[in-house]
Amino acid sequence: MIISAFSKTLGQLGDPRFRRVLLLGIGCALLLLGVIYAVFVTLVGWFTPDVVTLPLVGEVRWIDDLTSWGSAILMFVLSVFLMVPVASAMTGIFVEDVAQAVEDKHYPTLPAAQKVSLADTLRDTGVFLGVLVGANIVALILYIIFSPFALFIFWGLNGFLLGREYFTMAAMRRVGRAEAKAMRRRHMPTIWAAGTLMAMPLSVPLINLVIPILGAATFTHLFHQLRRKTGSGY
Repeated sequence: MIISAFSKTLGQLGDPRFRRVLLLGIGCALLLLGVIYAVFVTLVGWFTPDVVTLPLVGEVRWIDDLTSWGSAILMFVLSVFLMVPVASAMTGIFVEDVAQAVEDKHYPTLPAAQKVSLADTLRDTGVFLGVLVGANIVALILYIIFSPFALFIFWGLNGFLLGREYFTMAAMRRVGRAEAKAMRRRHMPTIWAAGTLMAMPLSVPLINLVIPILGAATFTHLFHQLRRKTGSGY
């Protein structure tokens, strides 16, 4: 079911509407990462002197350049972890456009979806982002204690959280908040597996830029497939 949902998503890459949202998602992801990098470099610059005097060496003026290059390399590495909250932010911004493009192509006979208010979207995104960041901060202890398995813990934890959020956002458009949560509980193993498969490529720089939008489309398909499987389709 998950593979089928993802295959349908890849098959829609040629759709101009879908491609437009995908490119917008990549642009927004790069923008968010750029803002984070700019803030990080500014903070590093505040605490790094332009000139350092060393014994026997004298004045060293390239420390600032070294820290700038070092911060760029560090941010490239950190982007592996930063793409998880970025993917979370992308949910609220693009899920409506992505889901509508998917449904227009693959489920054209559906009635109009329920509109989720901007206030609800921003609230849900903000709450989930806080939970996501908090959970990963707490999980740092597990990463240290079980360091050989840190990447698997990272994938499992964020797969659970991202799958939970993406499925809920996709389902709410069709069945409302209460039923979306009920469906999520009934099908959590499948949703968790799909979320983990989404979290894994988020760990790969550059590839991770396209995953938030592809994930939103995949979970839209997954929602409709689960509805049909349980005999509660439209």
